[in-house]
Amino acid sequence: MIKFKRFLPLFIMMVPGLMYLLINNYLPMFGLVIAFKDVNYAKGIFASDWIGFKNFEYLFSSRDAFVITRNTILYNGGFIILNTILAIGIAIMLNEIKNKLAKSFYQSVILMPFLISMVIVSYLGFAFLSEDVGYLNKTILPLLGLDGVSWYNEAKYWPYILTFINVWKGVGFLCVIYLAAIIGIDQEYYEAATLDGANKWHQIIHITIPSIMPVIIMMTLLSIGRIFYSDFGLFYQVPMNSGAIYDTTNVIDTYVYRGLMQLGDIGMSAAAGLYQSIVGFVLVLLSNYLVRRKSKDNALF
Repeated sequence: MIKFKRFLPLFIMMVPGLMYLLINNYLPMFGLVIAFKDVNYAKGIFASDWIGFKNFEYLFSSRDAFVITRNTILYNGGFIILNTILAIGIAIMLNEIKNKLAKSFYQSVILMPFLISMVIVSYLGFAFLSEDVGYLNKTILPLLGLDGVSWYNEAKYWPYILTFINVWKGVGFLCVIYLAAIIGIDQEYYEAATLDGANKWHQIIHITIPSIMPVIIMMTLLSIGRIFYSDFGLFYQVPMNSGAIYDTTNVIDTYVYRGLMQLGDIGMSAAAGLYQSIVGFVLVLLSNYLVRRKSKDNALF
């Protein structure tokens, strides 16, 4: 009771966050029953007929399940690898800049895309990729002697376009986190390494990266936990919802949205969403288990 009174101000500060978590994350979980029902709006959700796993059968009997699962995993897996490597590399380079004003400027420039709305990014992309007035078709490709490309009808280009946009927009945020971790490393390690004859590359490999490895693992785990959740704006807004390129832009999030808004199939959309949540949960547990096991193995040596 004494401890409760002592920390009462902290408990009071927790109340708004807990209320938000309850309302936004836990109360909607009652809607999971929709995935197992043939929803009839006249009867209401809870009075609608149970159909078991028929919504899941419909989802997985089509080619769509394979396409959206493949795209979601491959895109997000590639994003995790590229963003992590580039963010660490840029953070290390920024740390080598001694001029504080220049370092702040570069940080701001790198972080700026992260703060731009994906809707704005989609129109910036359209300004480059539009078949009729796009900068690439009207300026760059003619200079190279190439014909214009109908970008929004050619699916083969979009894995590269989406990857580029994701890296351009997201690497700055990760870079700031890794830079903060690097700044926190004791400089005596580097001084001792310099005295031992270690060059910059050796210092990065043997001091910088091992020192920030806990942060790298934490950020990677958080990313793996959301590997089944895609940036809706990136996959829906940027391709301008073009049906011709669904094979390379359709992921679980956009599939659920289209199923609900265009087809009106709330049951199948709920089934796809539940499938997404369960697989994401399993991936979090698996990645956490592998990291813990790796940590124990390293501790033995």
